[in-house]
Amino acid sequence: MTPETLLVSTCAPMLRTLSGWLDKAGAQEGIDGDALSAARLAPDMFPLATQVRFACVQAREGMHRLKGEDFPASLTDLLNEGRNAGEQPGTLADAQARIAQTLALLDGFEPGDGDPQRPIAHALPIGMTFDFTADQYVRDWVLAQFYFHVMIAYAILRAQGVVLGKGDYVAHMLPFLRPTATQER
Repeated sequence: MTPETLLVSTCAPMLRTLSGWLDKAGAQEGIDGDALSAARLAPDMFPLATQVRFACVQAREGMHRLKGEDFPASLTDLLNEGRNAGEQPGTLADAQARIAQTLALLDGFEPGDGDPQRPIAHALPIGMTFDFTADQYVRDWVLAQFYFHVMIAYAILRAQGVVLGKGDYVAHMLPFLRPTATQER
């Protein structure tokens, strides 16, 4: 599996799952869906709105970095929107729009050369740079960061009373479920 295939085949289903959690939150009686956007797991952590946006950033940034492309202005805008979500969290509809935009990009992603050993330098704004292979970058950076933000979003939703369980977390796996004998009839 190429690094590009791993990125898309992991991020797209989990973003759809995250979207389902937001739908469930918005539909739940007694939950103010839009107030959830500003909710935090801890005072020194980013709010739900940022967690959703940063999950989208990881998927998008990974696509561009794997192709050796400069980041488009839309990615920088999304990153800044996430950084500023403490003051301007937006709504669940805004979060859903960011997920939909990211899914559209993932669905249309045309992979680069697919070389798992090609070097990728990942510079952080704090002056640190990681030297990865494409495989290492996707496995050890993109997917780790992506899942961190998705899981913090899940934890915020649960902490705010949204009824979610393990079945909601593994919803992306239902297409792989083997039918039982009673389901086959």
